[in-house]
Amino acid sequence: MSDTTDVEDVESFAARARAWLAANMPRPPDESRRDPSDDSDEEELRRVARSRRLQRLLYDGGFAGICVPSAYGGQGLTLAHQLAFNEEIADYDYPTETQLPTFTPCLPVILEFGTEDQKNTHIPPMLRGETAWMQLLSEPSGGSDVAAALTTAARDGDEWVLNGSKIWTTGAWWADWGLCLARTNWDVPKHRGLSVFMLDMHQPGIEIHRIEMLNGSREFCQEFLTDVRVPESLRVGAVDGGWTVGVRWMLHERTVLGQSPYVTGEPVRRRLGQGPGGGVAPLLQRARDLGLLTDPKASELIGEVFAMSVVGSTLGSHIAEGIRTGRLAEDAGAITRLYVGTSAVRNASIAFELAGLSAIAWSDSEAELGKRGIDYLMRQAACIGGGTTEMSRNVISERVLGMPRERAFDRDVPFRDVPRSAPQR
Repeated sequence: MSDTTDVEDVESFAARARAWLAANMPRPPDESRRDPSDDSDEEELRRVARSRRLQRLLYDGGFAGICVPSAYGGQGLTLAHQLAFNEEIADYDYPTETQLPTFTPCLPVILEFGTEDQKNTHIPPMLRGETAWMQLLSEPSGGSDVAAALTTAARDGDEWVLNGSKIWTTGAWWADWGLCLARTNWDVPKHRGLSVFMLDMHQPGIEIHRIEMLNGSREFCQEFLTDVRVPESLRVGAVDGGWTVGVRWMLHERTVLGQSPYVTGEPVRRRLGQGPGGGVAPLLQRARDLGLLTDPKASELIGEVFAMSVVGSTLGSHIAEGIRTGRLAEDAGAITRLYVGTSAVRNASIAFELAGLSAIAWSDSEAELGKRGIDYLMRQAACIGGGTTEMSRNVISERVLGMPRERAFDRDVPFRDVPRSAPQR
């Protein structure tokens, strides 16, 4: 990732970053007890606007795109420099909302597979906070099998015409651009007939529906594409070579939990740690409010959360260092993804248990405890969003441990001949 032999040493870089942050970066707002599902659209847009401003502040200070080549507006430094900066910025505010998936996985996909014109056109606005990107991967009929995409892209001269639907796209309603995986060939096995396109999310033919979750959150969206015209210049990678792009795309998605070269701060960890019911501090306060500090069972549960926090932090650092030094394969990031998902489920269960009966039925004065019940019902989302933990288990077994792949009956069958359920209407 470094594009120069005259690289500033990490210690000097960290000292320079420390001084700049102290002089320029604001402290984070107190959102430790904020439930994002309570936010209005206006409040979410304000957070996004703040995130864009913070990204521009980093850019103007020379700390945006630390591992991005200087030719595209970055700093051309190394993963060690990015991780050092993440340590320094941990106590400051940083652009959480627009980090993911703009800087991982979208930016590295464009860096690896984009043309020079695509990189020069799209990466600098990302670094300046001017554009936010989304990934259009999942489909209503596909589950975790993104290679079974039914969204089609048909060539029409110098353009492609896209039709279909994508789902579970976080923040699509305020996004500027998206990376979209679409099927360009039905006469080959499913992995060989895909292509990737850049989509301007504001163009005609894209209809975005908000999905209301059990906890009231409407961050997820479903997109309906109807005769969306995309210039050939916005195709990323080879025609029918989208799975080659997709494999790296999903690898970068997994690296976000602690070792991405492109993400500033730890936005996923911040959300998990500061979300409702998350972390040791809120549990201690809740136990204090409920008079449970001397209860042995409560102490055991809080101790378990603390232990999981320590293990998670140590594991993330260990995996990041292993990948950085080449001791571990990049796919080892799936280990961190698996741990974060399963520990988040356990944390929500512990918070629910400590809240007691008030997490099942609550009065207005017990609304905060009642949210622990909602969190409990939503807990499995931590194992689904951002790539399921089941897929992480597959990656760990096959690509990290070298175990044999399970048999697939559609591997060498033209995709149009693969039996499918009738499309949902």
